[in-house]
Amino acid sequence: MNLHEYQAKELFRAAGMAVNPGEVAGDARAVRRIAERWDGKVVVKAQVHSGGRGKAGGVRLARTAGEAESSAEAILGMEINGLAVERVLVSPLEEIASEAYAGVLVDRDSQCPVLMVSAEGGVDIEEVARDNPDAIHRLHVDPRYGLMPHQAFGLAGKLFRDPAQRRQGARIIAQLYQVFVENGASMAEINPLIATAAGEVLAIDAKVSLDDNELFRRPALAALRDPGSEDEAERKAREKGLSFVRLEGNVGCCVNGAGLAMATMDLVKHCGGEPANFLDIGGSSNPDKVVAALEIITADPAVRVILFNIFGGITRCDDVARGIVEATRRIEIEAPIVIRLTGTNERLAREILADAGFAAGTSMDEVVQEAVRLAG
Repeated sequence: MNLHEYQAKELFRAAGMAVNPGEVAGDARAVRRIAERWDGKVVVKAQVHSGGRGKAGGVRLARTAGEAESSAEAILGMEINGLAVERVLVSPLEEIASEAYAGVLVDRDSQCPVLMVSAEGGVDIEEVARDNPDAIHRLHVDPRYGLMPHQAFGLAGKLFRDPAQRRQGARIIAQLYQVFVENGASMAEINPLIATAAGEVLAIDAKVSLDDNELFRRPALAALRDPGSEDEAERKAREKGLSFVRLEGNVGCCVNGAGLAMATMDLVKHCGGEPANFLDIGGSSNPDKVVAALEIITADPAVRVILFNIFGGITRCDDVARGIVEATRRIEIEAPIVIRLTGTNERLAREILADAGFAAGTSMDEVVQEAVRLAG
């Protein structure tokens, strides 16, 4: 679950981090009133779950309250990567002497958090990694001991020469790691982490992604979710208890079990096709889940064929079959449906499908090949 910048900054402040002030507004007149408190010299930033806000025109500098109001009028309502901007964050302009980057995320290879810092802040860290990888310094943190003070100070030394700024930077890096651990985050970053002309080190941007698996024990954080800023299909899948990720292909996949779903997508690629999604209906055999899955898949105009690959263990094949039949009654499905069912109540499932005019195969290879062929 992604947090908006203003929400992430509240977590930073709660950890004691030096963060520049700011207020959120949903209309241009309110932005003008906020800007007047800082003599109109502010930055107006779109609050939307998308990168590249600045490049899309979602971040604007203002020197007067009138400019701030005009900037808000231009930003509010605009779309950035398909997401509408409903709120902006207004913060005072800072006199920036230098910009750096600091972030922490989970490194699955080493199975521990990794802190990354770079003196080349203010730009996409992916660009730095591609163009100048030596500019990124990494530290893997042993989760048994956490981040040690000397380690934080060492990382800060990669960013700042001034001893006072190093101490400030080390404190912020330690607080960033604290936010990451205490809030069940999968990623937390500051870009840019600035040094002002007066020598103060500040986090003037914030980005935090929370691990969805942590939210059940953190209801206050779960309440920060903004459904309006999520992909509609992914939001619906989450509400229905489905695991869904949109991809760029044309073979819609509906599978039970994450491992089988990954294997199915691999086989689609191997056969020359392109999966349109990852969709795992899980171990439940609730027919309503199947209906919801088909509604999500068919909402994607790129899907040219729907592939069911069900291995019935806990999942009952007959319930999946009932879900398929029910879905075709409720919604108009133009794409052909290719089905592979094997396992629990397989025979009954075939009878249910046959009565509705469907056939089901048993060979995963053959069914995937047929789906790829139908997708063209």
